Amino acid sequence: MPPIKEERLNLRLSARDNALIKEAAETRGTSVSEFVTQPAVRRARQELADQRHFVMDDETWDRFVAALDRPARLNERLASFLRRPSLLDADQ
Repeated sequence: MPPIKEERLNLRLSARDNALIKEAAETRGTSVSEFVTQPAVRRARQELADQRHFVMDDETWDRFVAALDRPARLNERLASFLRRPSLLDADQ
């Protein structure tokens, strides 16, 4: 039994794009909602997986872990930059 769909997503699009999507959904024999939603959900899963799941060979993994294990080094140029007042500071 498919899950109950309780949410809506409103889109603004041109009449031309709307007609094209409706025609393509009809040709495929599916609803406009399914036609638009299925690829969007696949893309969302892929985008999130790309940010959460990393595949590395053993050598790359070892170098990655070694970099994480190294003590942090002070970058004086960066520290100096961060000490400077920002345009966003309220005091200016």
